[in-house]
Amino acid sequence: MRSAGRTLELLVVPLNGLILKALEDGPMRLAELRARLGGPAQTTLRGHLGNLAELGVIERRAPGAAPGSAENGLTEMGRELLLVTHVLEAWLASAPQGPVPLGSEAAKGTVRALAGGWQSTMLRAFAARPLSLTQLDRLIGALSYPAIERRLSGLRATGLVEPVEEDGDGNPYGITEWGRRGVGPISAAARFERRHLPDQTPPLAPIDIEATFMLVTPKLVLPARADGVCHLMAETPDGERRLAGVELAFDRGRVASCVSRVEASPRNWALGSSAGWLDALVERSAESLRIGGDRGFVRSIVHGLHDLLVDSVAFSS
Repeated sequence: MRSAGRTLELLVVPLNGLILKALEDGPMRLAELRARLGGPAQTTLRGHLGNLAELGVIERRAPGAAPGSAENGLTEMGRELLLVTHVLEAWLASAPQGPVPLGSEAAKGTVRALAGGWQSTMLRAFAARPLSLTQLDRLIGALSYPAIERRLSGLRATGLVEPVEEDGDGNPYGITEWGRRGVGPISAAARFERRHLPDQTPPLAPIDIEATFMLVTPKLVLPARADGVCHLMAETPDGERRLAGVELAFDRGRVASCVSRVEASPRNWALGSSAGWLDALVERSAESLRIGGDRGFVRSIVHGLHDLLVDSVAFSS
């Protein structure tokens, strides 16, 4: 299990996200909640509520002594998971083949494919260049060929990757622009885990940090006057104080190159912990980072990353 994996698996279950959204406006009794959700089986709903309560996302409140008066409401932790749900819902709504409703079977398959691509490091592999199934098998030694094939099939079916025309080994596939922006809900999920489940979930590994930057930065568009090179660097949480990140070169506001590399003394740079970067990406703020060089240039990159990844309305509260 990699960082963000547990939260994504939780939201793969359609009813979980719908419960969180239903409770957004306030606590509800079981009968009210069941009616709001379209009448799922009572035992099924009780089971999901019990699982969410065990995690600490919801709590049972009893305003009166009468039978059936107990209400289910979101905890503070639940409201932060609701924000992850909003980011996920906004991303699903922007699917190129048309909006994918949260809670639908299509959403279930899409979130499962996104989680599988992230957990297997396939998304990191596709961030660098188009790859064939054979090439993926060579790169990802932790999974069998059939397991990689299944995950690639899921990524293709949900529009996260697509065939590309390229000479070389086999039939290559490249990640779509929408697939790149799937880092938005992944980042929100990882941030939720760092804030609320730090002892139960792994932190971002160096390969996760690289994947996050390399997936989204090629799509950055800044004002035309933006030129130069900037390093985005994160301190790895492995206790060795290593740096992971990318070097970006801009030409008239467009990304000319993006490579997985960090220098000892770059001219323009942003540096932070993995948790600090998650806050910056989700909240559209560079306050959690240390910045050097042309501060306006660097801040515009950080803000641009947020705008690509996260629906800011989801975090306005």
